[in-house]
Amino acid sequence: MALGRRDSEPSARLVRFAATDEVDLAGLLFEPKRESVRAAVFIHGMGGSFESKRTNILARAFTEAGIAFFAFNNRGSYVLRRSGGMANEVIRDGVHDIEGAIRELRRRGYRDITLIGHSTGANKIAVFDHYTRRNFAKRYVLLGGGDDTGLAYLHLGARRFASALKQAREKRRSEELAPRALAPHVTPHVTTWRAFYDMANPDGDYNVFPFLEVMRGIRLSRRPRFRYLRAIRKPALVVYGDRDEFCHGDVSRCVSILADVVGPNFELAIMEDADHGFSGREEELARLIIAWI
Repeated sequence: MALGRRDSEPSARLVRFAATDEVDLAGLLFEPKRESVRAAVFIHGMGGSFESKRTNILARAFTEAGIAFFAFNNRGSYVLRRSGGMANEVIRDGVHDIEGAIRELRRRGYRDITLIGHSTGANKIAVFDHYTRRNFAKRYVLLGGGDDTGLAYLHLGARRFASALKQAREKRRSEELAPRALAPHVTPHVTTWRAFYDMANPDGDYNVFPFLEVMRGIRLSRRPRFRYLRAIRKPALVVYGDRDEFCHGDVSRCVSILADVVGPNFELAIMEDADHGFSGREEELARLIIAWI
């Protein structure tokens, strides 16, 4: 059994690099046996890390297809860290992290780069595209992009949401921890006022997938809905599991909403019998992405 486990683990090297604002980051770089210029960067979701169980599965599939796979810990990994952590994270800072990862791969000779973002990582790719129109990524893969603003509104209700948002706006620069009851969909329910405001602000960068606004016919944002997705011009693949826990109970409706707002450069897919994390379906997910690339 031990030999089998070792055989199932693709070789990787630990890479330390800097974001473009000099925050130190680290990741695992899996490289194919034959020299390649193609690489995929995996951007984890809220509080995630490259230690996810899916990393080895995806990495093996990509390297066998001749594509390097780089899974790195952005500054929002884990809960609380000296350099950030989920509780302190502001999504726009992810632009520096992604730029740093791309810069590191280009330094190593990779030129055909695909960004793959899961959950909040999908939101980060859209924000990254917005602020770096002429970036070096060739294409984007958005997996289970989340409507955290809508989830916060749904949990708190209209009155409490408005009150919490007003309080958060007043404390938007504070790193004091906000009450856990404000964001129970955030695991493990720890967030600063600064990070909560970034996530809950309907007019902020975080609100990339405002599904609830469309589904309920409510208006939270004063800015155009889906504005960051509408502006993407690179080839993009969007994938949701049909049992995604964060799609307000209607994955098909969410994907239908996206179909109405994105351009012909987007391809949309729903994976059957898959949850938000694509648990147990990682190999199928990898094959889908690789075939699209």
